[in-house]
Amino acid sequence: MSVNQEAGIDRSEPGAGPCTCGCTGAGQPAPSETGCFNTTSIPPVSPCSQPAMLQTTSTLTSTDRRDHLLARLGVDRMGHRVRPGLYSLGHPDRTSPVVVTANYTLSFDAVRSALDGIDVYLLVLDTYGVNVWCAAGKGTFGTDELVRRLEATGLAGVVDHRRLVLPQLGAPGVSAPEVARRSGFRVEWGPVRAEDLPAFLATHTATPEMRRVRFPLWDRLVLIPVDLRSILLMMAAGAVVLWLLAGAGTARDLVVAMLAGTALFPILLPYLPTGDFTTKGYLLGVLVMIPSVLIDLSQGGGWLVEAGRVVVDLTAFPALTAYLALLFTGATPFTSRTGVRREIFRYIRPLAGIAAVGTVIAVALRLVTGGV
Repeated sequence: MSVNQEAGIDRSEPGAGPCTCGCTGAGQPAPSETGCFNTTSIPPVSPCSQPAMLQTTSTLTSTDRRDHLLARLGVDRMGHRVRPGLYSLGHPDRTSPVVVTANYTLSFDAVRSALDGIDVYLLVLDTYGVNVWCAAGKGTFGTDELVRRLEATGLAGVVDHRRLVLPQLGAPGVSAPEVARRSGFRVEWGPVRAEDLPAFLATHTATPEMRRVRFPLWDRLVLIPVDLRSILLMMAAGAVVLWLLAGAGTARDLVVAMLAGTALFPILLPYLPTGDFTTKGYLLGVLVMIPSVLIDLSQGGGWLVEAGRVVVDLTAFPALTAYLALLFTGATPFTSRTGVRREIFRYIRPLAGIAAVGTVIAVALRLVTGGV
């Protein structure tokens, strides 16, 4: 079990360490070398009458920052998590506020570092190492897990009030009336960003600026390394295959199209004029293919061959860029589950058709000219 001793945080996976409650009972397996709970499911409610209180601080250590870097690079992508449960930050008492967050290390660390000097409880839900917004979309930052975690931690016996401060971006997964009905706790929607928590807790009122969902350049830039890492192997293999089958120019176009959809699209997202991610991506794909179009037109071979090359440049490769742009809908707070689903059903088949047309023409050109 990996424990950050400086911050007092257990960063092992849920159920990957020894039992913290110190007792067993019906529905609760006895402690073992592999821990109390099955790591493939959310832990059951503990029968312990006095669940353990976990401790944390607002200080981020070098270990925390290394974890953040690895998470940003996509290394051990689902392994950046802390143990779900109830944490005390500072010296909270029975009147102290309760802030709910996810067990993704970047989410947890953002909240605790923002609350420096404030006595508060942190209720950490088991989102399987996924951030609040994405987990809300998946349902793991949701009503059932929140109610389950309230019961498992015995929070009703720890505080006298019945208020929970949840992040605004967790709203898609949580039904506040259902939480109140099932647990007696009232949900207060806190600010979008953790940095605004101290001001919110002082008044329990969110200003319009606290409610504003922003996705600035820096927030988009830090997502690029993870996406790049996810496509590097596929991009390299595809480029090698195309180089052997169709020449260096086609391999180059594949690399340009994939880098555009993965690295350039997040940077230009607010400035591309269309209304959805797929058409934004296709437009970007067309723009980055313009140099290839000019190169192909300069190679000669007759107007029919030149036209075929241009069609390939403006179909197969922009469709690939558009597909990668469509995947980026899962990384931005600008989209909703229904909106993403609608965009997928609207564009996946047309993109596949466009890509197929470009591929067929590319193969035909290869047969006619010996290269695209």
